[in-house]
Amino acid sequence: MQAFQVSAFGTPPILTETQCPTPGPSEAAVAIHACGLNFADLLMTKGTYQDTPEPPFTLGLEAAGLVTALGRGTEGFSVGDRVAVFSGSGGLAEAGVFDTARLIRIPDTMSFEHAAAMQIAYGTSHMALDHCARLQPGETLLVTGAAGGVGLTAVEIGKLMGATVIAQARGRDKLDVAAAAGADHLIDASEDLRSAVKALGGADVVYDAIGGDVWQAAFRSANPGARLLPVGFAGGEVPQIPANHLLVKNLTVIGFYLGGYMKFRPEAVRQSFEKLFAWHGEGLIKPHISHILPLAQAEEGLELLRSRKSTGKVVITMGGN
Repeated sequence: MQAFQVSAFGTPPILTETQCPTPGPSEAAVAIHACGLNFADLLMTKGTYQDTPEPPFTLGLEAAGLVTALGRGTEGFSVGDRVAVFSGSGGLAEAGVFDTARLIRIPDTMSFEHAAAMQIAYGTSHMALDHCARLQPGETLLVTGAAGGVGLTAVEIGKLMGATVIAQARGRDKLDVAAAAGADHLIDASEDLRSAVKALGGADVVYDAIGGDVWQAAFRSANPGARLLPVGFAGGEVPQIPANHLLVKNLTVIGFYLGGYMKFRPEAVRQSFEKLFAWHGEGLIKPHISHILPLAQAEEGLELLRSRKSTGKVVITMGGN
């Protein structure tokens, strides 16, 4: 089978031929139909992501496909089940073997492309805003990088939860995408973020995937008692948080990493995914996929993320399945 693999950190991943894996106990073999790309894939190629395997390994943190075989004694799934896989790695291949704890059935009404696009972006936003920040109807939510993979879902879910949503993104095209997802107010990345948010009454919850100066401006625009979620550092700089400001303004900064929850609260992640899939079935949420590319163009997909030319998700499909 073909797999898009990292052979050594700092070298470009390549499409290579490898053996189809065989499932062991508590594992399922999955014929992969689609895999969502994430900024974490870029970090993994450099070995800087917090959960990077040792090379060689196959990229791809979230996938969807059909169960083709089960390890001895494995229960809970059947051959032919349509599943989403929060894999952590291994999704950018024609097939993979995964622990069944990382599988969840998907409804027949959901495409593999949507299932592959939903897990990390929507799971991160839903868990962060609902489980962690306890976003309430009528509160103001500020989302930075609001046209990106996780940012766009935060806009959509925040609006669904009854918040007034302020979306920050770069350029009219990306702001239009955030507006279509439900944003009430739009701020271009060229504007003074702190002043613009303050003029709108400040933020009760901040959802930031950018870091650096953007985080600092968002931090300073937060209302007393606000909750702030640093969910990523796409800008490249991890911000330092002044504890005295937390004290004076009674602010709460909440660290959130979906992969970590999969290790110590997997049932919370599963419940979140089930809720999100139900919302999808009701037509309340719909993944925005700006590009769908074949496995042979996986590197082009990563470049779309690297150059910030995509909006929402980039999905890779396995044409051989």
